[in-house]
Amino acid sequence: MDQALLNIGFGSTVVSDRVVAIVSPNSSPMKRLKDEAREDRRLIDATYGRRTRSIIILDSNHVVLSAIQAETISQRFAVLKDVGSEPAAARQPV
Repeated sequence: MDQALLNIGFGSTVVSDRVVAIVSPNSSPMKRLKDEAREDRRLIDATYGRRTRSIIILDSNHVVLSAIQAETISQRFAVLKDVGSEPAAARQPV
C-alpha cells in the first residue's frame, strides 16, 4: 500500500489521495466552513500557533488548517501527482 503524503508544513502531512481542495482562508465562506468544522469537531489545526494561510478539505469532510500558503501546497500536490502518474521505471531516485 503505497500512499503519497503531502507535506502541509512543520512536519505535518496528509494523504494526497484524500485531498479534495486546497483553498485560501480569506473569504467569508471559508471562514464559515472553518467555524462549522470546529463546531462539528471535524477541524484539524496543523498551524502550530501560526497564522492560517490555507485550508485543506479532505474527502472525509475533515478540514485541515495549515500555516503554509495555499499556492505552495498546491505546487507540492501537483508535483506528487506528476510523479505518481509516471511509470515506476521512469522515476529518478531522489
